[in-house]
Amino acid sequence: MPSATVHLLRHGQVHNPDAIVYGRMPDYHLSELGARMAEAAAADFRERVNQGDRYVLLASSPLTRARETAEPVARELGLDVVTEERIIEPRNHFQGLHVDEKVLSNPRHWPFMLNPLRPSWGEPYRGQVARMAEATRDLARRSVEIGGDGAQAIAVSHQLPIWLTRLSVEGRPLPHDPRRRQCNLASITSLTFDDVNEPAVPRVSYREPAARYYTGVNQLPGS
Repeated sequence: MPSATVHLLRHGQVHNPDAIVYGRMPDYHLSELGARMAEAAAADFRERVNQGDRYVLLASSPLTRARETAEPVARELGLDVVTEERIIEPRNHFQGLHVDEKVLSNPRHWPFMLNPLRPSWGEPYRGQVARMAEATRDLARRSVEIGGDGAQAIAVSHQLPIWLTRLSVEGRPLPHDPRRRQCNLASITSLTFDDVNEPAVPRVSYREPAARYYTGVNQLPGS
């Protein structure tokens, strides 16, 4: 029964002074603070190597902020970064906009706000869960192929798909209040597969190696 753990690392804070819904837009870089958050996550992984953890695979969403978060991890662990399209941010109708009362009162946006349970403004929650589940299971299996039983992978992704993955694993409803997500900047949500060849639900754990940088930082989507 080969086991493996996949650590879902959320990217650090993004430089976004205009509070734009940046979604999948290019060239949204980490802020200076976000870079320090990424370094903190990398140091956490490095310390756990010293305690016996074996990280054999590092994957990243193709988006700029995820790749920049992966860079210090790659450097600390001596791993190459593999691009994984399935762990990307979901598409969003409001991408490129600063969502305020003016935007929400515009009738052309109303059809995209009819069903928050799906949600109607972007990629369905169930679709996000399906692609993340497929990607994490594949990463777990590849880790075992590379490093054997107990090998571990790191995947740099985004708040919503990580949080939906956790909700699904824990058997909770997917529709939720974004203010109640436990998936802070540069946090690590870990999925442990006791047998990568069986469909059993993985075990979940969570930690925040960059918590010392959270004071006064907006943790809501768009951070």
